Amino acid sequence: MQQPQAVREMTAEVLVIGGGPAAAWAAMAAAEAGVRVILVDKGYVGTSGATAPANTGTWSPPPGEPMRASIAARQPRTCGLADPEWAEATLELVWQKLHWLAERGYPFPADDTGKLYVANLRGPDYMHFMRRLVLRAGVRIFDQHPALELLRGEAGIAGAAGVNRQTGEPWRVRAGAVVLATGGCAFGERMLGAAALTGDGYLMAAEAGAVLSGMEFSCQYATAPAPSAMNKGLPFSWASFYREDGTRLDTEGKDRYRVIGEALLQGPVYARYDKAWPELQGWLRQGQPNCFLPLDRDRVDPFGERWPVTLRCEGTVRGVGGIRLAGDDGATGVPGLFAAGDAASRERLTGAISGGGGPNSSWAIASGNWAGRGAAAYAQRNAGHVTGQIEALGGAGLRPNADVRREVSADEALRLVREEMLPLDRNYFRTGPVLERSLERLDASWAALRRHCRADGAAAVKAREAAALTASSRWAYRSALARTESRGMHRRSDHPETDPAFVCTFEASGLDEVRITARPVAWGAAA
Repeated sequence: MQQPQAVREMTAEVLVIGGGPAAAWAAMAAAEAGVRVILVDKGYVGTSGATAPANTGTWSPPPGEPMRASIAARQPRTCGLADPEWAEATLELVWQKLHWLAERGYPFPADDTGKLYVANLRGPDYMHFMRRLVLRAGVRIFDQHPALELLRGEAGIAGAAGVNRQTGEPWRVRAGAVVLATGGCAFGERMLGAAALTGDGYLMAAEAGAVLSGMEFSCQYATAPAPSAMNKGLPFSWASFYREDGTRLDTEGKDRYRVIGEALLQGPVYARYDKAWPELQGWLRQGQPNCFLPLDRDRVDPFGERWPVTLRCEGTVRGVGGIRLAGDDGATGVPGLFAAGDAASRERLTGAISGGGGPNSSWAIASGNWAGRGAAAYAQRNAGHVTGQIEALGGAGLRPNADVRREVSADEALRLVREEMLPLDRNYFRTGPVLERSLERLDASWAALRRHCRADGAAAVKAREAAALTASSRWAYRSALARTESRGMHRRSDHPETDPAFVCTFEASGLDEVRITARPVAWGAAA
């Protein structure tokens, strides 16, 4: 019988879980507050996450009237669910931190007068720069160390445990506070086909008793070249779209994604960047080079030829839903647990519409700083928190509550999520009966995972991925079923109108039994 590997034990005052910008900012903020910080990531900090591959915008108007005007201009599109005061606090901190980056050497471009252009970050440069800053701040980074579960002590969350993906060695970090900055649940086929752990932050938080909100707004889709998963959408602003017979789709003044989605249900759709003039074509290739790689591989001239496109589900990476924040310090309501970035709900910032691009990038900066400082302050107040007995909270995929059965596999669970969450006629265009049928299958899959699925070592990563995606799907669809209206990216074909009675948030909690609670917002106005 194979002996279990010894667990690598580590301690810190703050543990940050994640590898994207929110995690990096949280780790730096906590270290600057004077505490010892460990950062663990399932990938490599500097190349992990959605920001690293390409350019990303920032929502960063100058403070004062320009900032308030920008917030006011965006507010009507948020469908009454965004909080202007919250947005202003976010953007004020972002403005400070972007200029802080410049002071430390990040090469923002400047005009002839020396004014910096901070509305864009070059993803690879930005994340490599952040890695260097995190290390310089004294943070210990452990790459390829996915966290699988949280640990709870007598006073609250007391760390996390996981596995070294490369060696299979289990690890455990005792910490006075934990920041979850991982968990964007990307339902794309490419993500589901890989071993990457997605939705993990949501599952770990829910197992600790945290509440999620805005999960019905986890249905953002992006236009992508078929069959690629390249979902960067900027160049499509200069595209025309066509049916297979060559007739042009009418997207003028309409929701482009809805028009394309309706057409895709009837047959193939094609695109061409025929609205981009020659100078712009060069700028697009220079600024968004990876957008053109799938087309270049197929020897397609994207500006002169038509080529097939599809819509890819992006889950909460560019959606809204996530862990509900209980305060302005990143606290989740669970003692010792904080959240930032994609792990946290962004309803108060973006409302019912996607924060993809600038708003999400800015949210990562602000929420990371808030959560890092909040976690450090909590750990300092509870200095003895990491001692004593701890309880591992991971369930599905790690500790089934019945007999282990081989036929209950992560692969089968992932296949089912793919079938229920990706199709346009299930998740993009929603109806009550279809949501209920999907939930029947997802509930049954969750019950099987919870009762019969267990994996050890590196295999546990995929088992937890399956559990996280299944749980996230159930929270999303239960919330969608409760919101019997259409608002923002939530589209109910059986309830096509926006109902003023639903200027509220829907909070999802629970694992085996999902509970949905509606709470009126204290800001905004009926859409």
